[in-house]
Amino acid sequence: MKIHTQNTEELTKLGELIEDFRIAMLTFIDDKGALISQPMGPIELDADGNIWFFTDSHSEKAQHLDELNVAFSGEPDGTYVSLSGYGELVTDQARKEELWSPFVKPWFPDGPDSPNLALLKFVPHIAEYWDAPHSSVVRLFAMAASIVAARPIGLGDHGHLNHL
Repeated sequence: MKIHTQNTEELTKLGELIEDFRIAMLTFIDDKGALISQPMGPIELDADGNIWFFTDSHSEKAQHLDELNVAFSGEPDGTYVSLSGYGELVTDQARKEELWSPFVKPWFPDGPDSPNLALLKFVPHIAEYWDAPHSSVVRLFAMAASIVAARPIGLGDHGHLNHL
């Protein structure tokens, strides 16, 4: 994912947390009130902190953009990020061409000119993150020490980014 220079310290932290992720889970609320999650490939974190995805303009998620959650889960490195916000469907042809990647072609074989191709602009409001920047072996020892001590020891950072 391309990360642009951010305007605030909190957005800079967000960019650092998610820059290596290739897949996110996008969750929306369907017509029956059920939570539906789908894997999505983030393309860009723009200078305003918005996360961009390609999507089908006729998909179910494109009809339910008022309340969204985007979650990144990084088991190998112990980083987890959950973002709450909303989405906007963008059909600007120049923007689609700017963000286009051959990796999207299996879903949109006509490229940026595919009939139902749209961009989903996710606008985050708040984020919560857990960051354990150690190897899984170090985290395992920290977990064992925490169990023995009956309190968290060296399990990493947990924080909120509230002013996105």
